Amino acid sequence: MKSILIIGLGNYGHYLCRELAELKNEIMIIDKDETALEDLLDVATSSLIADCTRESVLKRIGVSSFDLCFVCISGSFQNSLEITSLLKDLGAKYVISQVSNEVHAKFLLRNGADEIILPNKDSAIRAAVKYNNDHIFDYIDLRGGYSIYEITPLKEWVGKSILNSDIRARYDVYIIAITGQDQSANYMPNPQTVIKAEDHLLVLAHEDRMNQLIKKL
Repeated sequence: MKSILIIGLGNYGHYLCRELAELKNEIMIIDKDETALEDLLDVATSSLIADCTRESVLKRIGVSSFDLCFVCISGSFQNSLEITSLLKDLGAKYVISQVSNEVHAKFLLRNGADEIILPNKDSAIRAAVKYNNDHIFDYIDLRGGYSIYEITPLKEWVGKSILNSDIRARYDVYIIAITGQDQSANYMPNPQTVIKAEDHLLVLAHEDRMNQLIKKL
């Protein structure tokens, strides 16, 4: 469970809040418009009606105490830029900012954003899964409850081959690629491939099985 701040409750902010709440995180939501908060009061841990371009507002809530801060301002790039910069100046640990184009992305990254996101419903769900767990680096939703996840290996897998670690039989998880520290990619790896601690594994799994595995990561 993580402590998460979401500033701006447009469509993307709404989707993100609900997905992160389903993953059992503590979420504070902020927007200038009271009506934007109303339908999320049942899932958010706390809420505030305020203008976050004011430094005093961000100081008051203590942004450095949150594990993640999302800036989901869709109407004004200037406001998004100001809030992103203020968050980092005030000690926010990790700031993810919404952008509408690549030009805006460059400005936000230069002014404090640790990461940027292009908004739509699918990317909100993907971001919720990714940022909910420190061991998940990417996520692609498929049909029928199956997804592809980029994860770190379990400690018990490190130093063993895919075959000897018995991943498929024990966890019903299929390794479809391994990315090394040098960014080399080994697609459809041989069962004799030895897993290293620094590897990222691309695995195909049903969400029920993956939820069990995530608890061990």
